[in-house]
Amino acid sequence: MKPEILEFARKISILMLDVDGVLTDGKIYYGNYGDELQAFNVQDGMGMGLWHRAGLQSVIISGRSTRMLKRRAKEMRVTKVFQSVGDKEKIYLEILQNMGKSDEEVCFIGDDLNDIPLFRKAGLAVAVPNAVAEVRESARYVTQHAGGNGAVREVIDLLLKANGRWEKATRDFLRS
Repeated sequence: MKPEILEFARKISILMLDVDGVLTDGKIYYGNYGDELQAFNVQDGMGMGLWHRAGLQSVIISGRSTRMLKRRAKEMRVTKVFQSVGDKEKIYLEILQNMGKSDEEVCFIGDDLNDIPLFRKAGLAVAVPNAVAEVRESARYVTQHAGGNGAVREVIDLLLKANGRWEKATRDFLRS
């Protein structure tokens, strides 16, 4: 890991995520009866659990709205969820103001063009490898794992280890 990434990671206390292409692989499945299906990775869910066990906050900002996301976010104990967001930057600024956070405390994970304004603000901008080229080029860090395949968990593990909260988050799991 590059030292400058670890330096940014040490300051992070709030994790913000896009959904489609980040928490999912970006595919949307439609059934014959109008149902919409998406797959979420269980390791990302465990990572979110570790993040919250460490006493940290999380926010989802999505341009789309689905009942599945509402359910999954509840399971992962996400602090705040914003769906059907047209202007992600406006919501981002409101979140920081309401939570009393600064840009340097934010890690944002995204994959598409509407995430770039947040990349320009967040202390640590992270892209998944399946992100569009402009997003990967704007990121400070690109994950090894693709969106929907453990990318969020990869970032959480990195952040918790960098800011010294790994032991607190994992103590119940890693006891001898």
